[in-house]
Amino acid sequence: MNRSDSAPRIALLYPGDRAARDRADPAASRFAALFDAFAAAGMAAEPAVWNEDFADEVRQQLLGGVQAVLVWCNPIEQGRRRDRLDELLLQVAQSGVWVSAHPQAVQRLGTKDVLLATRDLPFGSDVHRVDSPAQLAQELPSRLAAGPRVLKQHRGHSGIGVWRVEALAEGGLRVQHAQRGSAPQTMSLPELQTLLAPYFSAEAGGHLIDQAWQPRLREGMVRAYLVQDRVAGFGHQAINALHPDTAEPGARIYHGPDLAGLQDLRRQLETDWVPRLCRQVGLAQEHLPLLWDCDFLLGEREVGADERYVLCEINVSSVSPFPPSCIDALVAAVQRRLAAAAGVATD
Repeated sequence: MNRSDSAPRIALLYPGDRAARDRADPAASRFAALFDAFAAAGMAAEPAVWNEDFADEVRQQLLGGVQAVLVWCNPIEQGRRRDRLDELLLQVAQSGVWVSAHPQAVQRLGTKDVLLATRDLPFGSDVHRVDSPAQLAQELPSRLAAGPRVLKQHRGHSGIGVWRVEALAEGGLRVQHAQRGSAPQTMSLPELQTLLAPYFSAEAGGHLIDQAWQPRLREGMVRAYLVQDRVAGFGHQAINALHPDTAEPGARIYHGPDLAGLQDLRRQLETDWVPRLCRQVGLAQEHLPLLWDCDFLLGEREVGADERYVLCEINVSSVSPFPPSCIDALVAAVQRRLAAAAGVATD
């Protein structure tokens, strides 16, 4: 179907500067294949380049006849948090425009608090909440006696605010930031308190999440990409930023949803884990993001037992890049949503 003036308007929102918005060339964006797929399906997808400096301009665009807004914007982008964008998206959603991921879905799935909420589910692990530097100093030493811990700020991306902490036999702590290019540091507990103090500010979320280190990280990390409640692809990264043998992360290799060896994970996600996750965080399944992903580490297991997957984080704010297998599923999901809103039956 060719694009026409009556085609549904879909905005793809992602960050950029003034020049990027003025240029706004879909073919030059990282979502070029997705723009093409929407056009092939008869939908008019348009760039909505976001920056706080022209927030009112973006608001006018999204309230000017757009029927759906698909959002790719990190929690922290060039030193700025996305609080103002979330306020705008709430206003747009209240006007009747479908927003994905909706800011409320991001809050319930896309912060490290989801690890605490789901620690008793099959994919959960030993997780605690730390509300102050004093609590950190009081509780961390006894946990470190059982093995390394990973301390995670409330909300972030690309390893920002994620710290592996290990007690050294000779005393002191070995601390490794997951942000690319970071080197291990040796420090005392008071120095660690000082280092992590900014994460306890209200602006940064006011607390840390403390998760047990997973020794099988050497075997890599699996990322399951979901379009709403169905797995649409996988990614595998053999070496990530906290890999114990190197500080240089490796590339993520992308696969379709039928990848052999991960069908048990796919089945568990679609039939059990996603529904239980939604119930646990208080999110209706119909409000799941259009595109999101779950990072899993391999957990310790008994000989002969099924593989155990441990949730490391959920990404909702800006899932990109993603496997090509997600594109058709994304477009079909948007078509179904808009048809349902219009009261049109679909196959």
